[in-house]
Amino acid sequence: MKLMVTGGSGFLGGYVLREAAVRGHETVALARSQTAAGAVTTLGARPVFGDLSDARSIVDAFTAAGCDALVNLASLGFGHASVIIGSAERAGIKRAVFVSTTAVTTTLPASSKRVRLAAEESIRGSGLDWTILRPTMIYGDPGDRNLSRLLPLLRRVPVLPVPGGRHLQQPVHVADVADAVLAAAESPGAFGHTYDVAGPEPLTFTDLLRTAARAVASRTRFVPVPVSPLIAAARGYELLSSNPRIRAEQVRRLAEDKAFAIDDAVRDLGYAPRSFADGIRAEAAAMGLAA
Repeated sequence: MKLMVTGGSGFLGGYVLREAAVRGHETVALARSQTAAGAVTTLGARPVFGDLSDARSIVDAFTAAGCDALVNLASLGFGHASVIIGSAERAGIKRAVFVSTTAVTTTLPASSKRVRLAAEESIRGSGLDWTILRPTMIYGDPGDRNLSRLLPLLRRVPVLPVPGGRHLQQPVHVADVADAVLAAAESPGAFGHTYDVAGPEPLTFTDLLRTAARAVASRTRFVPVPVSPLIAAARGYELLSSNPRIRAEQVRRLAEDKAFAIDDAVRDLGYAPRSFADGIRAEAAAMGLAA
């Protein structure tokens, strides 16, 4: 199969392009810059230039690629869904897999939730043979934005305050998400379905931290703390920082359960995610922090 991939130079994109090559697929990857073009070329894809903010360039790129299916890894949170869908339809690409996120289920008034849900509705209302995947928090590589920050911290600090420690988390390894993306592209049975893509079972935030600590031989002591004061502190930090590393919304999300059934993905996609213990040990090893 010949795949048109958006977001191929990103974190998940690298895994999808490598796995696609292993499975014998030909890949064409959208690139906005020479840097992105070089990255996807290294990963075995042929770059084609286009910018999601320029609808004409996307139509031209998708048409020139001549692909059988679209694999959209680019975020649906920036309002580009209509451009991507319309360009695929005009280019004659019928099959399409879109990666969304389980974050759309939050009860918080997150700014991107409305945009992402609207994007999903546009996909469902399109003429494409669509599949939507909703991964949970993705981890598994030094390039992830979550646990790759936590692991070095656990090696340094003797005590760590833990807000929302009893609430459930279900992180998913990036390689397992890549497998699900390609399985969805390959499976006609996935047409018209939305799948939650998560780890094999939920665990409390405290258990997640303890498992991560064991992976790096950390003796950090975890101390439960109320969420509210940390939310207030995060809000103040956001006001003072031009590029805050943590936001109040992220802290508030710790007080929500993030547990999802994966039965449909297991049944239709042969989805078989690794345990968090196995995945975090592999990430720790990749970072040179393994116990």
